[in-house]
Amino acid sequence: MQIKRLALWAVGIVFCVTFAVGVALSTTEGDELSVAEEAEVDALVLPLPKLWTGDFAGMQKRHMVRVLVPYSKSFYSVDRGQQAGISYDLSVALAAWLNKNHADPKAAVRWQVMLIPVARDELISQLLKGQGDIAAGGLVITDKRSAQVAFTAPFTVSVGELWVSAPGTEPVTGVAQLAGRQVMVRRSSSYFEHLTELNKTFQAQGLKPIDIQLVDENLETEDLLEMVNVGVIPATVADHYIAEAWSGLYPDMQINEAVKVHEGSAFAWAIRPDNPQLKKQLDKFVEAHKVGTLFGNSLRKDYLEQTSIVDPTSARELAKFMSLVKIFKKHAQTYDFDYLMLMAQGYQESRLDQQARSPNGAVGVMQILPSTAADPQVGIKNVAKSADNNVEAGAKYLRLLEQKYLDEPGISPTNKVLMAFAAYNAGPTNLRKFRRLAEKSGLDRDVWFGNVEHGAARIVGRETVDYVGNIYKYYVAYKLAQQRQLLQDATTNP
Repeated sequence: MQIKRLALWAVGIVFCVTFAVGVALSTTEGDELSVAEEAEVDALVLPLPKLWTGDFAGMQKRHMVRVLVPYSKSFYSVDRGQQAGISYDLSVALAAWLNKNHADPKAAVRWQVMLIPVARDELISQLLKGQGDIAAGGLVITDKRSAQVAFTAPFTVSVGELWVSAPGTEPVTGVAQLAGRQVMVRRSSSYFEHLTELNKTFQAQGLKPIDIQLVDENLETEDLLEMVNVGVIPATVADHYIAEAWSGLYPDMQINEAVKVHEGSAFAWAIRPDNPQLKKQLDKFVEAHKVGTLFGNSLRKDYLEQTSIVDPTSARELAKFMSLVKIFKKHAQTYDFDYLMLMAQGYQESRLDQQARSPNGAVGVMQILPSTAADPQVGIKNVAKSADNNVEAGAKYLRLLEQKYLDEPGISPTNKVLMAFAAYNAGPTNLRKFRRLAEKSGLDRDVWFGNVEHGAARIVGRETVDYVGNIYKYYVAYKLAQQRQLLQDATTNP
């Protein structure tokens, strides 16, 4: 019963499944990059500027504004050096505005706006430290944040934070009905702050508190909406415009329009509180680019109208999950992996379909090349017909990648497996390039999220970033479902 429920909760959470990648590189690659490969990576290095906390006058002398941004499907992404998203387009517009209104006619240097990706829960701390001058990414103005930073004039106001629940859950029509219900959000989000405030109100009214469960900071609001859409988690909170924008892609989630966790939110850029000159200039920029202006409305339309529809086939996915779980458990134990992590990779590779074939010859659940499986270091045959052999070959190859290319004491077990996934997808040579570029750019070569993934995005594009991110998301979904089932079992059989 536990596995059946896990499968049902996991069904359909694929955002981007790739059958054409496979494992195409030999396990006998050299241990180091060649001189030419090192030079290729080093040419891409963009070292982070030194910490600096000056105001607008100093920025004029530097001709630079640094914008801190988190990776987000809506706000910022990079694909082989091509940047996109709401924060990127606003930054391009800011550079144009600065060059129009604050250009030095005697200087040949033009204003530059540099986007620096950071983890979402580090936006404010890195801003105050001087890593950037602006923190962007849809930040909502809250009391807690306002005690640390200053905000520009808002790009949009009157934003409602809505309760978004899974299909089949009991609908809610009033805020009081949230008492005792479970919701999952990031600690760094404004939603957590407002839910905590709401619980204080509930306590004063004698109501049960909302059961606030914290999720991994690497999961963006769009990821949580996807997980709600297929019932992996019971509910989350999202800004009205974000929930509405992704409702086309996630049509089964219930957006409770009448149930606002918080009303009247406004999102803006955050700046250091001792930068009044910068605030004055940015307020002028916002006035000409906020929602309601031609630019602001166009930006909202470009990024916040989704049209794709996910159509999961739950019965088929359930049958595949049930037929393979014992195989995954067996080989996960042999090669020392969490079986749910391996299943998450299999789901990303093929939707757990042994019949899957890619144009480059990769086969089966783990989309492995027969030639790679037959390599003496893996030594497993018949991977095209046998799901058992296929999963074992994938698990053994993944373990080989860890041992051969990631046997370093500074890498945590989680980051080892995440980077092994990257090598599985893009090849060990590319992984070495990703890590070198991260290190040369002032990032941590031993950490995937927020660090090495940036190197991957610049070198091979979003494919590998999404590949690893999806696997981790599916793994989190499996673990959440497993924890829920264990809790239910304990309640039923104390």
